[in-house]
Order: sequence, then structure tokens, then C-alpha cells
Amino acid sequence: MTIQLPLSAHDAVLAGTMLAMGDAARAASAGLAKAGPERRTAALKAMAARIRAAEPAILAANAKDMAGGRDRGLTGAMLDRLELTPARIAAMAQGVEEVADVTDPVGMVIASWTRPNGLAFERVRGPIGVIGIIYESRPNVTADAGALCVRAANTAILRGGSESLNSSRVIADALRAGLKDAGLPEDAIQLVQTADRAAVGHMLAGLNGKLDVLVPRGGKSLVARVQDEARVPVIGHLEGLCHTYIHEDADPAKAEAIIVNAKLRRVGVCGSTETMLIDASIAPALLPRLAKALEAAGCELRGDGRARAIHPMKEATTQDWTTEYLAPILSVAVVDGVEGAMSHIARYGSQHTESIVTEDAAAAERFLAEVDSAIVMHNTSTQFADGGEFGMGGEIGIATGRLHARGPVGAEQLTTFKYVVRGTGQIRP
Repeated sequence: MTIQLPLSAHDAVLAGTMLAMGDAARAASAGLAKAGPERRTAALKAMAARIRAAEPAILAANAKDMAGGRDRGLTGAMLDRLELTPARIAAMAQGVEEVADVTDPVGMVIASWTRPNGLAFERVRGPIGVIGIIYESRPNVTADAGALCVRAANTAILRGGSESLNSSRVIADALRAGLKDAGLPEDAIQLVQTADRAAVGHMLAGLNGKLDVLVPRGGKSLVARVQDEARVPVIGHLEGLCHTYIHEDADPAKAEAIIVNAKLRRVGVCGSTETMLIDASIAPALLPRLAKALEAAGCELRGDGRARAIHPMKEATTQDWTTEYLAPILSVAVVDGVEGAMSHIARYGSQHTESIVTEDAAAAERFLAEVDSAIVMHNTSTQFADGGEFGMGGEIGIATGRLHARGPVGAEQLTTFKYVVRGTGQIRP
């Protein structure tokens, strides 16, 4: 027999607060959807202006978060994700403006056709409704997620990491002020104001049917919990176990520039390459050059037996092939041709982003066609795995699942669709 324990006063208050947020989000969604693309664009531009105006307050709040992060022993990569600087705040505001410049997807006709009986059909994009976004560390996700939801006429309930709560509060206040400036409901964007993990549980339960979809953005444990416990649909974002494969026909100069950038431009992003695969036919000649360039830039290498026989480095364990380092560490494996590279990716990858470096067009096309990842690339850095670089204005994350959305999740991916049927009096026989 299960005994139902009474809620504590704190739990009852939190439950009431979360349900009230769901009610407010649902109420705001109707007004946001009816507002039209021009007013949503005006709101986004006002939100960007409010972020710029709030820079001193954002920096002060972020300083508290950074101090707390250091006290908690966060890694260098986590602190890098957490830190906001004037340049990053300017980029955050610019990102919101770029979302404003993206074509509003609501009302977009995806397909149209007419049947022999004269009925005209259209498949038309529309907002999903209320989207819950659960994320860690990066306070800039507050702005990215809020802006993308508004662009697609969705309301957002945001639950950031406890380590970034002070920063996220100030950013969310700026976004809400921008909505108010444009005459749109402030509750179209709401931030969960507590670090209590129980708030996540309420979101996973769906807030009494008010939450339409959840988007987790964070580490493996967060995503696993959301996917295991959620009672609403989830757009999943798994870790970025990204690979760069140096093919036997790779241009050495391109290979060096690409692998150094792919690993080290920013090690704390999910598009950072975690494993370099290099073809056995060129490894003796090219691997030392690539290894020295990486090491000179401060990267630790961990290799398989064949890699270590060519250049001295630490021994890679089985765990290394499945670790998202988010640090200046790169695992290295020597493989036999495209087949060997694809086999390694299929066994150890997270279906996020993979790149091939080669001047052989046929090999590149085979890799692009047969590697089953959300993003596949040729002769470029995996660090381009970013919605802004795709021209989406921004992203909530890189979806690695196969349903609804895959790859960068921008405004268009935050829509659903309906069918519009127009007749002239037809009845079905």
C-alpha cells in the first residue's frame, strides 16, 4: 500500500507557483499568437535594446554567479560557459536582433495541393504553444530561448541552472520589459525563480496540461532525467561527441587549421570536436604535424595504440571514446579508410556533428550520405554546429533525436502545423 504523505508548506507553495506559471503562460500564448509577425518583431528588437541597457546589472549579477561557481569548484569549461563579458552581452543582444530578422514562421505554407474534386489543401505552420526549456550553466540561453519562442509565437517557461540564476533573472527581466514595451504580455517569457530541483519535477509532470513540449539543454544526466520522467513530448539534446575524420586525401594545411579550430576555438561548446580520426595511410606522415599543432595550442592528446606508435601521447581508454571532455583534451584514433571512420562514429558517437576533411569528392559524399548524425560536414570545423551559423538567428540546442526536430533547433523547429482545407460546397459521397 502506498502512503501519500502531506505536502510541506514549502512544497505546496512551489507547486502552486509552478501551476500558476503554467496558467499564465497558456493565457499569454493566445495574445502572442494573435499579435502578428510585425509586433513580435518589434518586441524582439525591444528585448535586444533592454538587454543592452541592462548590461551593468547583468555584469553585477554574473559576478555573483561566477564567485559562487568558483566556490562550488566548477571546472574551467563550466566557468567559461557561465561567464558574461561586455562582448558576450553585446553578442547576446545582437543574437536577439538576428532572431528578429528571421522570417516569422507562423502562417508559412509548407505545402499546397488540389484534389480532383476541387478541394484545396494547405499545410500551414503554427506555434506549438507553451514550451518548457530546462538548461544548465549558460545564462545566454535565457535570451536565446526566450527570443526563439517569441519569434515562433510560443510562450516560454525557462528553468536555468542554479549556478546562473542571478544572471538569468536580470536577463529574463530585460526580455519581459521588451515584451511590455511592444504591448505584448510579459508572461510570454517566465523564469523559474528558485534553484529547488523540485521545480523541474513539476515541469516534467506537465503543469496540469499547460506545458506542450520540453527542451532539455545540458549534460547527460539532465537530458536522461527529462527523457525518462517527462510526461510531455521532449525535443532531446544529447552530449556533443563530435568527430573530425582526416581522410587520406586531406589537404595537410586545411587539416591542421580545421582540427585546431574544431577542438580549441571554444572547448566548452557542444560542437567542439572530442575525437580526431585519421586514416592509417597518412597517419605516419601527417599525425605528428597535427599533434604538435594541437599540443602547441595547449591540447592534451589521448591516443589508441596505433596513434601512440606514431607520436607520443597518453593512452586512450574505452571511456575516452565516449567522453564529452568540454576541455582541451582530444582523443585520437587511427582508422582504416572511410569505412573504419564511420564504424568508429557509429559505435561511439552521440549523433551530433561529424566532419570529414578530404579533397576526394566521392569519399566526402559517401561520408555525408552514410553517417547518421544530425549534422555532417565536409572540409570545415565542427564549431559551426550552431544555429546562428546556420542563419537561424540562434538556437535552443542541437536536437539529436529523429522526431519533430533534428540539428539546430531554431524558430522554425519550434512550430507545428495544421491542415487548412478550402472547398466550394463539396460533400463526400
